[in-house]
Amino acid sequence: MGLVLRNLFFPEKQAIIFALKGVIAMAMALTVSLFLNLDRPYWALVSAVFLQMRPETGLVVEKAICQIVGTIVGGLFGILVMTQLMPYPYLGLGVLALWLGINSALSVMVRQANFIYAFAMAGVTAAIIIILVMANPAAASSQAVFNVAQARMSEIIIGSICAGIVSHLFWPMKVKNSLQRQSRSVINQTLSYLVTELDKEGSHEARHQQIDAIMTTLGVVSEDSSAVSYEGPKGPGRSRAANQLCQKVLSLLALIQIFGRLQRRHYELMTPTLTQLIDRLRTAFTQIAESDDFNYCLDQVKILRRELADFRANNDAEQPFERHVINIGSEITSDLTVLLRAYRALEERDSRLLNEPRMQSYRDPLAGVITGFRTSVVFLIGATIWVSTGSSAALMIMILPVMFSIMLARIPLVILRVVMKRLLIGVVVAVFVTLFYALNLLSQSSGQLEILLLVLAGPYFVGLLLLADRQTLPYGLGFCIPFSILVSPGRGMARPFSIDYTLSAAMAIFTGVCILFWVFHLIRGPSVQLLVHRIFKATYQDLLDINQQATPVAWYNRRMADRLLRLTNYDQGSKSRAITDLALSALNLGHVSIRLHSICENLAGKHLASLDKWQNALADAFLLATKGKHDDEFNKTSALLYDELVSAVGESTQVEAIKGMFIRLNLTFERSADTIADQNT
Repeated sequence: MGLVLRNLFFPEKQAIIFALKGVIAMAMALTVSLFLNLDRPYWALVSAVFLQMRPETGLVVEKAICQIVGTIVGGLFGILVMTQLMPYPYLGLGVLALWLGINSALSVMVRQANFIYAFAMAGVTAAIIIILVMANPAAASSQAVFNVAQARMSEIIIGSICAGIVSHLFWPMKVKNSLQRQSRSVINQTLSYLVTELDKEGSHEARHQQIDAIMTTLGVVSEDSSAVSYEGPKGPGRSRAANQLCQKVLSLLALIQIFGRLQRRHYELMTPTLTQLIDRLRTAFTQIAESDDFNYCLDQVKILRRELADFRANNDAEQPFERHVINIGSEITSDLTVLLRAYRALEERDSRLLNEPRMQSYRDPLAGVITGFRTSVVFLIGATIWVSTGSSAALMIMILPVMFSIMLARIPLVILRVVMKRLLIGVVVAVFVTLFYALNLLSQSSGQLEILLLVLAGPYFVGLLLLADRQTLPYGLGFCIPFSILVSPGRGMARPFSIDYTLSAAMAIFTGVCILFWVFHLIRGPSVQLLVHRIFKATYQDLLDINQQATPVAWYNRRMADRLLRLTNYDQGSKSRAITDLALSALNLGHVSIRLHSICENLAGKHLASLDKWQNALADAFLLATKGKHDDEFNKTSALLYDELVSAVGESTQVEAIKGMFIRLNLTFERSADTIADQNT
């Protein structure tokens, strides 16, 4: 509550600008809706409120497009259902429940919040159209269905367009600025982590706290990377640069752990050569992390790359493992160079930058089915209450809770409890403000638009101040949307209002949110253990298929990125953080596999019979490690491949480095299996 009071009485400049833009957008949406004589202009206000969640121009434009597309799809579906099932209302409600469940399930398959909102609008728009037609069966006809659909779609689209125009014209904020700030932050966090990982005295807790911070920031960068493409001709280039940056950060996290684990757990393998190499890397990363000069950092990385190249050329490593680790050091510097170039491309066009694809959302059908079922249950409970009571106020139980069910589906239950509590507090405040301020004043006014806007501007400004802060956002959301619906601004406001209907509608909204809260408690998603197992199972399948892809590195990276973010979130409550370590190892396994196939094909062509067997053994060893088990099959298959390479091309530096790679991978599987087994006991 202290944060709420601070945001209300001592708001920051950006919050005031955000609230002013929101008030202007909603005033414009209401004015246009009244000018077009739409009968429920408050849906335009609700539309404009949702678009104010993130004020940056690119995000508003992207969300407006998603909202318009979702509204059109939902409107067309609503028209189809009513034209075909108008004589069968209960069947129509059943089909609508199925449609809402499908959209809710599909929303879990995407990562970006704006795309999730598109599915929410597709479901809710259809619900509004179907329910409003059914609420007045005496006037139900094909023309009535079309009129309702046209009005609802027009109101929501007007709200979207007005919010987009205001975001672009008034105090515009750019996604690129936020993206650059977050990208700089994640690079600094990554450099600090590189130093910590190479520090033999660093603690386990400190390392994983840094990984958690990196993953959180990386999620924001990934989220914003799609929206920045709407900001001018350089936008698509910045989007690709952000994707490249995300991929390289993940690669660096996976690679640097090899050195850290080597120092901490395998002292017997630490030769003077490797000690010298790690000391040089730690010194260089420390210097780079302490500098704010981009050109200096890039020059230091280039110097480090040349030193490692000379080190590899001049150092006659006697052990295969040494050769392999030196190659990993060179790979780290290469990835760090691309990472810095990607950051520079966020500010200026870099035509040389690789066109890295966007990370692909991890799609778990089981989670989708449970989420869709939960949303359908929320709707059917509301529909049962509406059919039983016949109250028009009960319509809200079938609309707002369904929208919140889709939008909040990916929030962990612990956080969801706090969010629901704050939503309910916002609803209660909205009821009091509606009864004792807004409707009371409007009933005594002359019905002029100017008076209407002046009366509504104050409450909306206060609600938007809360929306501007992520921590108080549920309060603002719980206030602004119910306030819009309870006031229902439109023409003819200068009349006595029905306190009975207003209280009934308020009670319906409050009851709907409470129902949603308990449905979330009763119908929970899959357990964390099951979700982790399914992600690892999907990764196992990718390890089998990776070298059959046209661009295996890009294909594997974009599929692993979202999985890493999810696994890190699932694992934050554990002390060992074994899941996070194994997830990073999985990312590195794909890269190792791709690199090994490339080297083998260059040395011996595509005629190595043991290579496919080795790939299967790699995937099997990984899957065993996720269960806390380890056997000698991978080691045997690696020995067979090594012997075949020696027979085909003889002993060479590259072949010996491959032998070192096998030694390192076997150690990784043993260590991961032991850690998982200890965690499960």
